[in-house]
Amino acid sequence: RSMARPSRLPCHRRASTLVLALVSMLFAGCALWSSKETPPLRQATAEELTVLLRQREAALQTLKGLFSAKVRGGILPITTRIEGALYYERPNALRLRGFTPIGGELFEFLQSDDQFTLRLPTMGRILSGNGTDTSEMGKLARPFQLSVWARSGVLGTAAVAPFETVTLSEDGDRYRLDVFGPLNNGSSGLRRRLWFDRQRLLVVKAERLTDSGGVDASIQYDDFRPVGAEAVHVAASPAAEDRLLRPFKISLEDGRGEGSVQITFHELIPNQPLRPADLGRG
Repeated sequence: RSMARPSRLPCHRRASTLVLALVSMLFAGCALWSSKETPPLRQATAEELTVLLRQREAALQTLKGLFSAKVRGGILPITTRIEGALYYERPNALRLRGFTPIGGELFEFLQSDDQFTLRLPTMGRILSGNGTDTSEMGKLARPFQLSVWARSGVLGTAAVAPFETVTLSEDGDRYRLDVFGPLNNGSSGLRRRLWFDRQRLLVVKAERLTDSGGVDASIQYDDFRPVGAEAVHVAASPAAEDRLLRPFKISLEDGRGEGSVQITFHELIPNQPLRPADLGRG
């Protein structure tokens, strides 16, 4: 006798059922992973964030770094791509060297306290002055002002000064710290804004403002990494993170619409003694 066979699902229905099962498992896994990996939003006051900025600044006594910069527009009209080296010693000693991708020297920028020297080998020029008077630099004054603002996120030199005041507000899943200080016209007003992520309280975005309140420059900070076991512990950081974090990618947009620059750091070495030659001395 022929025995009745159990009915079988058509092949395409079995395949659809299997796919639905796999998709369900995938989404369930993603949800589980997200719930485990996403840290809760942290609470902080304006005073706590101000103190945190000062601590991160003080944690970095010296810094050596290698970077690449991609330029669009008139920010650095010398070239569209620069390879560079950075040397910094707190509180205000800096040396920047820029090279073409094949190793030709483009510039050397030295700063000691409020004095600077800019050497341009390709033009045969040496410019000097102080930080408040860059008129001798001509068209190069704007590019180097923007570079100062961009690198402040790495050096930690954007801390709130004693003569500045701040207000704090929530902006989505971020904190926004508004910094008020003296304007060029002698009055007081909003000078810059800092956005902190709420997981690690890192500055992920900054804006520099003009006296009229317009955006002079907008800066984005990404790819945060620890820069060395020798960095001083920063209070209010997560307990598992004892080393200071710095952004390895910085993107700046000129608020005047004159261009943009992206800086990618390849190496950052903190808190090691620098030789006088590293800072262009002697």
